Amino acid sequence: MGLNIAMISDFFHPVVGGVENHIYMLSTKLIHRGHRVIVITHSHPPDRVGVRWLLPGLKVYYLPFPTIASSATLPNYFTFMPYFRSIILREGVQLIHGHAGLSSLAHEAILHAHHMGVRTVFTDHSLFGFDDAASILTNKLLEAALRNVDAAICVSHTGRENTVLRSRIHPSKVYVIPNALLADQFRPSDIQPPRDTITIVVVSRLAYRKGVDLLVATAPQICALFPHVRFLIGGDGPKMVDLLQMREKNMLQDRIEILGPVLVQGTIYMNTSLTESFGIAILEAACAGLYVVSTRVGGVPEILPEDMISFANPDEDDVVRAVSEAVRVVSAGRHDPFGAHERIKDFYDWSQVTRRTETVYEAVMGSPPYTFWTRIHRTLDLGPVVGLIFAIMFVVDCLFFMVLEWWIPEESLDKVVMHWSHEHLDEVMRKSEEQAVARTTCTPSTAVDNISPVI
Repeated sequence: MGLNIAMISDFFHPVVGGVENHIYMLSTKLIHRGHRVIVITHSHPPDRVGVRWLLPGLKVYYLPFPTIASSATLPNYFTFMPYFRSIILREGVQLIHGHAGLSSLAHEAILHAHHMGVRTVFTDHSLFGFDDAASILTNKLLEAALRNVDAAICVSHTGRENTVLRSRIHPSKVYVIPNALLADQFRPSDIQPPRDTITIVVVSRLAYRKGVDLLVATAPQICALFPHVRFLIGGDGPKMVDLLQMREKNMLQDRIEILGPVLVQGTIYMNTSLTESFGIAILEAACAGLYVVSTRVGGVPEILPEDMISFANPDEDDVVRAVSEAVRVVSAGRHDPFGAHERIKDFYDWSQVTRRTETVYEAVMGSPPYTFWTRIHRTLDLGPVVGLIFAIMFVVDCLFFMVLEWWIPEESLDKVVMHWSHEHLDEVMRKSEEQAVARTTCTPSTAVDNISPVI
């Protein structure tokens, strides 16, 4: 029996990114496996406001909340409640799945969901530290949000350890399910780059946490060591100016190109991130046949076999050493792009990720929910100050929910009814294709006889 599931996050299409793609692919695979899935996110004026549909039948609610930075919204705990309650009750949602530690909507949905008996799952896609102000605040918000969550998912074992430490959630409730990719979209080019030129590809958001400063420092050294090496850089971000200045200062305009999609043009993929929970771009590059050089951070060591990647510590000298090692491997012909693709395509598959996620859903739906007083006590355990603040917010949220129950009773809401199913749609499409084939293979006289007169 399929579940009614709501994916909730600030990060979703039309913005392009790892979290956005993860939500979309997981949702479509769950739909194909018989579940009903909707997505709740914020709007992208002027085009993405209200209800929109994405293939293959994914319904998306774009709520009218403005963003502050990086597609994230401010916390809207009580403003979000009327929208959330209405959607959940109309759609008959049984389980919500929040995504991303920096998503206010996901945190708020977990708080509201328990009032309606809806079960909760949260996926953390990122790693955070413990010593800077932003991380301390984010970690405390995450701890409060996950205090009463039914289960959590991380995309790597390193990410799981990080989330358990940051949120103080019990480890038995945290599962590890990696990202995946569509291998057919990342194939090595049939025309291989010439051996006399080695192309190093960097595809990343050009920001500090992605190690762009490390790239700026090491690229001129690598170009000086290897005259036959050039760089292709794809991406955008606040560090773009630093890259352009580095290229001008070292007069490397002919050897460092800043482009758009570049994977299939390269031989080596370079990742200089300072923190990375999984690194989907690394997986995509390896699937496209590139040899990978990466800093040894976060969950990156869990992604690929050791013979397909060279690791470096996040400092200049070791990055230069790792890139030099990769250049020698590729120059000697010891890396087979097509062989790498064949190995990678079976490592991470969305069907496997979906089945493992369903296992988490089944465990959540089969476990007893937290009672009201249990949730109060667990919230107070956050601490004498923070615990009291969040407990007051929790009680006010309950009172506001009771007001909404009185003001807009569930009985007065029109429920969404599915008048079609994916199985029926597939059957209609199959019959249409069969009829089209029959029309093209019939004799001319039969075709004439089958034409109805226009009245």
